[in-house]
Amino acid sequence: MQLIEIICGNRTCPRALALCYDISLQLGKTPIVVNDSRGFYTSRVFSTYIKEGASLLKDAAGASIENAAYLNGFPVGPLAVTDEVTLTLFEKINAETKADCEKQGTEYITHPGDEILYEMIAKQRTGKSAGQGFYQYPVDDKKSLWDGLNQYRSADTSISLQDIKDRLLFIMAIETVRCVEEGILSSTGDANIGATYGIGYPQWTGGTLQFINQYGLNEFIVRANELSQHYGERFTVPTLLINMANENKLF
Repeated sequence: MQLIEIICGNRTCPRALALCYDISLQLGKTPIVVNDSRGFYTSRVFSTYIKEGASLLKDAAGASIENAAYLNGFPVGPLAVTDEVTLTLFEKINAETKADCEKQGTEYITHPGDEILYEMIAKQRTGKSAGQGFYQYPVDDKKSLWDGLNQYRSADTSISLQDIKDRLLFIMAIETVRCVEEGILSSTGDANIGATYGIGYPQWTGGTLQFINQYGLNEFIVRANELSQHYGERFTVPTLLINMANENKLF
């Protein structure tokens, strides 16, 4: 991978950071600098892509989800990449996050995609390494989407291609803004580089924050509110973005 994500702790000194940065460059890598937090930056935003892809199965066919991702410019669809990293990884992440929330006395918010991930795991469809996940992996043939995915789709649901595309793009951009608001990210450049070099956010966007800039902050907020009304509060934009729009600021 081209990207190296350097994580700064509370006691990281400038010299230590500079040494890590220089070593990254000497290795021919592209470094970004973020602050310590659960999931850091790239893993945290990447997980929203995974879970939104799973959640979309309630509204769309698997092929529609994967094709929408390709049309967006993602190098790999959310269902395919979940199989690559295995579904059990996100089960473990959820368990650790829930335990941490209980210790801190904060609310653990479940994602609608979790239900499908858990059901797939219960069926032992845990990903490529198991030979079956969202895709089938025959020994002597190309992989193909599992025809059992249709069971997750509600009979009375209808979703446009544009909504599928926007849900994948917007959820990652909104989570990036949350990382800025929480102080995990302090550089727009690091956010954009991390998104495009590290987690496959479409190159044409320039990155998650640049996508918001070019979309227009006010227009982005309006569209995000539409998605929130139809698909859930996870698309509600952070206060930081509203304040920036009111002040005519860009990232």
